[in-house]
Amino acid sequence: MARSLLLASGNAGKLRELRGLVSPLGWDVLTPGDAGLDRVHVVEGDRSYLENATAKAVAYLRASGLPSLADDSGIEVDALGGDPGVLSARFGGHRAGSDAQRCALLLRRLEGVPEPRRGARFRAVVVLALPGGATVAREGSVEGRIATAPRGSTGFGYDPVFELPDGRTMAEAGDEKQRLSHRARALSAMMAVLEALDEPLHSPDRARGRR
Repeated sequence: MARSLLLASGNAGKLRELRGLVSPLGWDVLTPGDAGLDRVHVVEGDRSYLENATAKAVAYLRASGLPSLADDSGIEVDALGGDPGVLSARFGGHRAGSDAQRCALLLRRLEGVPEPRRGARFRAVVVLALPGGATVAREGSVEGRIATAPRGSTGFGYDPVFELPDGRTMAEAGDEKQRLSHRARALSAMMAVLEALDEPLHSPDRARGRR
């Protein structure tokens, strides 16, 4: 029986990336919709990526009975004192804004800031919550800088304005993002944990039955 792993996110872009990174390990990787879950309420704070990722992973585990993998991530800009950081998805005061609006706001905040001072990093923490109460966390980051204008048509979030050391934005990296990104690096660090969980776990049908 295939091992089932629930991705604890409602973000379509994150779900695509996480599924692509985890599926090769042989897990039956499920989205909340696959597991028959309605929206799972999670209160995210403003203190740390670890706190938020843990809250999401545990909430989805409790709702489904399945091992659940969550991430929390953000972009940290040196010229803004590390902001927006853990509040990246709510930059500008609310989550309802689009990715393009948040990128535009970030560029406005950096108007006139010269390239040497536009250093930034993407940071991600992934947390695996397991039946029985254990949680495991891993972190990944990638250094770069903020471009002066959006470029590229792939990715999501701040990818069009995050410039890698080779000059491409993350949105211009295409399939290479699955190797280069902060989320990919955090998942790479988590792989040994996932590979060690050899015992088959719950099936999707059992997960639905425990709701």
